[in-house]
Amino acid sequence: MTDRRPDDDLRQRLTPLQYQVTQCDATEPPFQNAYWDEHREGIYVDVVSGEPLFSSRDKYDSGTGWPSFTRPIEAARVATRVDHKLIVPRTEVRGASSDAHLGHVFPDGPGPGGQRYCMNSAALRFIPREAMAAEGYGEWLALFDEASA
Repeated sequence: MTDRRPDDDLRQRLTPLQYQVTQCDATEPPFQNAYWDEHREGIYVDVVSGEPLFSSRDKYDSGTGWPSFTRPIEAARVATRVDHKLIVPRTEVRGASSDAHLGHVFPDGPGPGGQRYCMNSAALRFIPREAMAAEGYGEWLALFDEASA
């Protein structure tokens, strides 16, 4: 079940770019977005639902100009489907609870999983580690314990 919000609510809450990316499956320009070069610790949440999606511990520089992650915080927080908008089919990533378009996942990432979750910054909101508790994401601070590093 998705948590689709009424269109007028989304148009008021989101910037035009956030709306185009999350609701119309647009892609923001590479190297000209908020989080491609973000290096602080924290989590990335769905800009539509606020659902935690990715940890900075799983973020890496893919050289693409978009924030890239090796995996989501929890697999069930994202949904995938085949995207046929280009000549070659791709795997689109959407917020599981919001159905917002987030980006795509490719099989060319580092590590044992080999995944590159290439996300649009406009689909995400970054919560720095030091602000997580105050913003209601305190339960996710355990991601940054030294034992989980």
